[in-house]
Amino acid sequence: MQGKTDLYQQRLRKFIEEVSLYPVSCERLARGRDDLVWLDGVLAGGAKIVQLRDKDSDSLRLFEKARIFRQKTLAAGALFIVNDRVDLALVTGADGVHLGNSDLPAAEVRAFAPELIIGVSCNTEEQAATAERRGASYFNIGPIYTTQTKDGLSTFLGPAAIPRFSARSALPFTVMGGIKKEHLPELTAMGARRLAVVTALTCADNIEEETRAWLAALKLL
Repeated sequence: MQGKTDLYQQRLRKFIEEVSLYPVSCERLARGRDDLVWLDGVLAGGAKIVQLRDKDSDSLRLFEKARIFRQKTLAAGALFIVNDRVDLALVTGADGVHLGNSDLPAAEVRAFAPELIIGVSCNTEEQAATAERRGASYFNIGPIYTTQTKDGLSTFLGPAAIPRFSARSALPFTVMGGIKKEHLPELTAMGARRLAVVTALTCADNIEEETRAWLAALKLL
């Protein structure tokens, strides 16, 4: 157990100290490019974390993809998070898993896998307030702006939600949902330090260059 605790602390320290831009994959919004092309681009651009988010592939295809993600993130010194799929995070040796509100309970995952970084999605202040008690390592606030990655949404939290949500928990947090580069001053002024983005990078003409540009912009704020 001590070894797993040490591994968790190493992973969490890296997340807290090194992550500012948090790229999240979405192959169907990548202009015909697959997730592995996206992965090579964001890693070459300097990303310190990536999340594999794939709602369309079957389990075998997703496993094969996750295994490559793990290999490449290790070589690049980046953290690897799997969206939803605790089983794939464990069998591929991922650093963590991100859980939505309809996924497995974070507390159950934490009890079974104490070494994993566990992120939880928070759409309400109450969810943020209970994130640590539920076993989360970090929580995500969103969606902030209108987003293409989730269908059927009509309510968006807006930047003013960031200080309200973050005041309810001492955990580190990310923000997500329709974030563009022009939003950075507003979001960082509200206290955001880790920005999770999808289409800003998946739709970029040059993913590597756009990743570098985002990281450089964040350093100036």
